[in-house]
Amino acid sequence: MKKFALIGFLMLSSLGITAGTDTPAGQLVARLQAICRKGIMIGHQDDPVYGRSWKWDRGRSDVKDICGSYPAVMGFELGALELGEAKNLDGVPFDRMREEIIAQFERGGIVTISWHPYNPVTGKNAWDASGNAVREVLSGGSRHDKFVEWLQTVAGFLNSLVTPDGRKVPVIFRPWHEMNGDWFWWGSKSCTAAEYKQLFAFTYHELTEHCKCDNLVWAYSPNTGYDDYLRFYPGSSYVDVLGVDVYDFNHDNATYQHNVEHDLADLQRIGSREGKLIALTETGAQMLPDANWFTQVFWPAASKYAISYVLFWRNAWDNPKELYMSAPGHPTEADFRRFAKKRKTLFVNDIKNIK
Repeated sequence: MKKFALIGFLMLSSLGITAGTDTPAGQLVARLQAICRKGIMIGHQDDPVYGRSWKWDRGRSDVKDICGSYPAVMGFELGALELGEAKNLDGVPFDRMREEIIAQFERGGIVTISWHPYNPVTGKNAWDASGNAVREVLSGGSRHDKFVEWLQTVAGFLNSLVTPDGRKVPVIFRPWHEMNGDWFWWGSKSCTAAEYKQLFAFTYHELTEHCKCDNLVWAYSPNTGYDDYLRFYPGSSYVDVLGVDVYDFNHDNATYQHNVEHDLADLQRIGSREGKLIALTETGAQMLPDANWFTQVFWPAASKYAISYVLFWRNAWDNPKELYMSAPGHPTEADFRRFAKKRKTLFVNDIKNIK
């Protein structure tokens, strides 16, 4: 633990690019720095809107049902918002999402938001990598005006995250992730690194400068297996959090642990140099086949590094394969309860008083 604290102190002492400002984003960066000195925040995608065996109930959470506290970090997804839909690509109503984001902020928690926009050229979902879509949304492209409208729609939602007493909710915004893979229209087979950087930078300028979204902490997150972590990196002025997505789809604990340790060691080195927080921005073992996965597989690998948070992916009530977090009655329940009691695992009750 002493090694963890020392590494964290050295890394955090070099931060401060947006910290100290009077914007909601700057305040969140400063708070993330303070929390990181205490441990690793535990997060869960779509935690308060559905779970392993339920959907749309209020006041529920697979995490809270096991350990008595909501996760410190909740993840939400904006895909389909750009089309003017009332629900996202997983069926979550955006009005309910706004409500839950504000509630998480008011209880002292953190929110991270991803965005899988539909392909602006073909009209198919984000996993359709055809059509040279990145080139077409950049300045001079055939879909540029459409893309600007999409960003304005996203900004409208982000700027609407306001508490009843008028406080704007800061969020970790993580667009254009897993770009080193070939499965998204912004991926490595669909655009050049230079085009990707332009996409990220344009998104940043449009949202922060033109649309006045001063509540965004920006995250950059390739998928594990990258050959060069910084190949698509848009630059330090556009990024606050360095992340990576690491999954185990094959029930291969050794490979998963190797990937986590390799990638987080890389992030810790780069984060220290660049002055950035680091995080495991998506992770999990599909269907959690190992009953002691949290304490015996995940924690021994991840706890060595000064990461700000880990976001376990969703528990989809309508897709048994999409289960990455423990839940009541699942074989991992007892193990997750032990995991939650560790001194360095942080839930919302552990961070609510850290400002």
